Amino acid sequence: MYLPPTFTIEFKQIGCLTYQLMTSQVLPLPRKAAFKFFEDPRNLFEITPDWLDFKIVNMEEKTKTFEGVKFVYTIKWLGVKLKWQSKIIDYRPPERFTDIQLRGPYSFWRHLHIFEEVPEGTLIRDEVTYKLHFASKFLHHLIKRQLYNIFCYRALRIAEWASGEFRPKLKKQNKGH
Repeated sequence: MYLPPTFTIEFKQIGCLTYQLMTSQVLPLPRKAAFKFFEDPRNLFEITPDWLDFKIVNMEEKTKTFEGVKFVYTIKWLGVKLKWQSKIIDYRPPERFTDIQLRGPYSFWRHLHIFEEVPEGTLIRDEVTYKLHFASKFLHHLIKRQLYNIFCYRALRIAEWASGEFRPKLKKQNKGH
């Protein structure tokens, strides 16, 4: 898989059953433009692989991001369809925001989105901290591989968007349940 040249991804274990995923990518865009793209929940569908079968359940009422907003999604996690509910905290445009899992497959999930001005445009960084419900090297291997594939796909789609080569997916995601 071709990855954008400025994209990096790293995993590390930071505690018992707790891991961290860190990515970074430079976009040739102003920070406000990058932040605006990421704060729009409709764009999450556009940068998520189709095999996750990602859908925002409450899309009609939740088209803006702000401190305290909650989103409900459905995804296929390791092949099983489930609901994921998240909440936005630490919302500081255009610098950062965090989404935390309120309900979902992890014991704990916190995804910090950071936007920094750099000479080339904007450095976007993701710091995802997650905790599993129980110890299993095999399970974490599957989760790590799935997260790696999700974030690499995301990096490709973001690079397409930033370069003006972005083609939106077919809008089947907002049909509701």
